[in-house]
Amino acid sequence: MRRRIRTVAIAAGAVAVLVVAGAAAVGLGGRHPAATGTSPKSTGTATVVRRDLVRYVSADGEVGYGASAPVTCKAAGTITWLPATGKTVSRGEQLVRVDDRPVVLLYGTLPMYRELKDRTVGNDVRQFEQNLAALGYGDFTVDDTYSPLTAAAVKRWQHDLGVPETGTVAAADVVIQPHAVRVARRLVRPGAASPADVVSVGGSTKVVTASFGEDDADWAKHGASVTVTLPDGGVVAGTVASANLGVSDNEPVVRVTVRVAEDQRLTNAAKVVVRHVAQRHRGVLAVPVDALLALAEGGYGVETVVAGHSRLVAVHTGMVADGLIEISGNGIHAGTTVRVPR
Repeated sequence: MRRRIRTVAIAAGAVAVLVVAGAAAVGLGGRHPAATGTSPKSTGTATVVRRDLVRYVSADGEVGYGASAPVTCKAAGTITWLPATGKTVSRGEQLVRVDDRPVVLLYGTLPMYRELKDRTVGNDVRQFEQNLAALGYGDFTVDDTYSPLTAAAVKRWQHDLGVPETGTVAAADVVIQPHAVRVARRLVRPGAASPADVVSVGGSTKVVTASFGEDDADWAKHGASVTVTLPDGGVVAGTVASANLGVSDNEPVVRVTVRVAEDQRLTNAAKVVVRHVAQRHRGVLAVPVDALLALAEGGYGVETVVAGHSRLVAVHTGMVADGLIEISGNGIHAGTTVRVPR
């Protein structure tokens, strides 16, 4: 980087100063430049402004449905039907048919691990009853006890599914997922034997994924706010759903998954930009970086212009963003005119 030498006359005589030609030399832990370079050919002026300075970290992202995972069907028999790739399956809908009998998707976090029947007690009962009630089969108290009223509701549910009305629920009759799922791909074909991993599923809503360098991603935690710039230039707000360490081109990265409230504006496989506010200083005084002078005796200053007269004013510097640098000093206020080498 070329640095230019400039001489400014002040009360006691001439003091050599250096014009810093760019943010890299000063703003983010920059060094005092050395006295090398050439004198500027001309100067212009700029006005000290009061504004917010914001520094972002950003990365290219892609729209999709996030990572997918296999779903295991426990029912024994022959797989007779599978949903199409891309289909969204919600609570109460069949995710697979085995021996032409539906295996139904329910919501929760606790896998079905045993048969539910009269006098069964546990958290799995409560989870199942919550699903049954959400599907409209009520008339029982949602609790951790499988009661005769629960069994009666199950028989009505089984009648509507077209399966034997036993009043009990086998572990193989349902598949538990946290929410609605979208079928990413089929893992087997109809006619295959079950138990088996039958489909790979992901979330049912579009998300954005992006990879940030590990050194720039200490902010990447669940719930962190970001913006997503769309291909048409529009910007939507998002929040980090997950952040996981990975490797890209032999370099450590943090892979971030972002949920967007306005996901209908996202286009499948579109390239987008994910940005996070790394630093924000509100209502600070700022000038173009090129207006900053590195004093020969140390420190920084700007050359103010008042009624055609120049004066060198020492300043303290802050953050750099958008070609501007934060400054403060005696006599520096919004509207002050400073010289800027061209």
